[in-house]
Amino acid sequence: MAMASLYRRILPSPPAIDFASSDGKKLFTEAIHSGTMEGFFKLISYFQTQSEPAYCGLASLSMVLNALAIDPRRKWKGPWRWFDENMLDCCEPLEKVKSTGITFGKVVCLAHCAGAKVEAFRTTQSTIDDFRKYVMACASSEDCHVISSYHRGVFKQTGTGHFSPIGGYHAERDMALILDVARFKYPPHWVPLRLLWEAMDTVDDSNGQHRGFLLVTRHQRAPALLYTLSCKHESWITTAKYLMDDVPVLLSSDNMLNVKNVLATVFTSLPSDFAEFIKWVAEIRREEDSNQSLSEEEKGRLRIKEEMLKRMQETDLYKHVTDILSSGTLGSQIKQMLGREDSLPDIAAAAVCSQGAGILAGKSGSSDRFCCRETCVRSYRATNGDKPVTLVSGTVVNGNGEHGVDMLATLSQTDPSCSSFGSGGYSGMHPASNDVLTALLLALPPETWSGIKDEKTFETVSDLVSTERLHPLLQEEILHLRGQLLMLKRCKDNKVEDDLGAPLV
Repeated sequence: MAMASLYRRILPSPPAIDFASSDGKKLFTEAIHSGTMEGFFKLISYFQTQSEPAYCGLASLSMVLNALAIDPRRKWKGPWRWFDENMLDCCEPLEKVKSTGITFGKVVCLAHCAGAKVEAFRTTQSTIDDFRKYVMACASSEDCHVISSYHRGVFKQTGTGHFSPIGGYHAERDMALILDVARFKYPPHWVPLRLLWEAMDTVDDSNGQHRGFLLVTRHQRAPALLYTLSCKHESWITTAKYLMDDVPVLLSSDNMLNVKNVLATVFTSLPSDFAEFIKWVAEIRREEDSNQSLSEEEKGRLRIKEEMLKRMQETDLYKHVTDILSSGTLGSQIKQMLGREDSLPDIAAAAVCSQGAGILAGKSGSSDRFCCRETCVRSYRATNGDKPVTLVSGTVVNGNGEHGVDMLATLSQTDPSCSSFGSGGYSGMHPASNDVLTALLLALPPETWSGIKDEKTFETVSDLVSTERLHPLLQEEILHLRGQLLMLKRCKDNKVEDDLGAPLV
């Protein structure tokens, strides 16, 4: 039996004015001359149609993130890092979003986790005058965008709750341009701002909360240059629960009499799939691109990564972590659980080959079946006063042949080497087990340690994990990780609807 189908809808006008109509064009031209269409051009460059009927929130957010040139630090397809609806899988499973849509609070959560700077307001937390001020400010800038959550019925449109970015503002007629991401249904259109406010000032039946709007901007410096938390693997719920709920209980034991007891307790009880939760952000490129000189952006990221690793390895906490990992059976047990090796070729075998297989999936088919033939480490001389750059090369073999993949690293070591899975004395600036565990401990909220009963141990541990004296670069990285962790806990506890602000880190 044939399924009924629809081809677009007629835009109810009034109250809306079709962007492509003569009146819509006139509003556009006048708004350009008034300077309140500056944000439009970046948004329209990345305007997309939601790929599922209930993906309006995901499409609106990915469109705004791309317009702001925020790097997702995750591959989309092939070698490309790019925000797509299907990458916004933190805070809410995609299958659930596809079935029932997404709430305002969960979109705010996604924006935070994606690395954006977000201010969010329900209509109960703001006024129409504030909203108008924010719309005008963002419409006059390329660096800020507004996403509105509203009810279509106020505009006499079919449907209920919807998300879309606001693309511009006409001050004289007090009208906002909605870049409707359901382009299969309605075209972009102008609406009276007062009516848009009324459409936002409605209650979402799924949670009993009012709708609203969010302002999305970039952070001054991109976070997550070294590590990021991943929601891609199903283990994130278990790991987040362990870190935020179980660790404080474990540390309330009477056995926490020194730093080693405390750290060993945290490490030995980590979930077996913890390694899937915190990811090293590697710089991967195809081998055929290696003859191209590094861009200033790549050089800058490598310098910052090296500085952050160096600063982390100078902390007293890092020294304690290293001592535990070097302590025979316990250290081997922790390393085995993490699934991490500490020599650069071994890291390359795991990081370069696995991430390289993901890159090549867009070129060579599925990345599920692959193996790594060898890993090479080569050091290249610096030019123009830059530091030496080390290229870690891996050969990924799948059903379609062999493909070379390179990882950029900044190292203090020397001799080039190739091996199948390598071993040897590489002492350089690459993240290893002690780095990731130090970052994890620093990222845990301060109250994690408050249950330690021995006063001297509590004071020592509190001093070790304090972020106050960290170098600003490392501090920003750690606080971003902590913010991600707190946001994930809110998602796990279904509390994102109650508090829309960024986590207090």
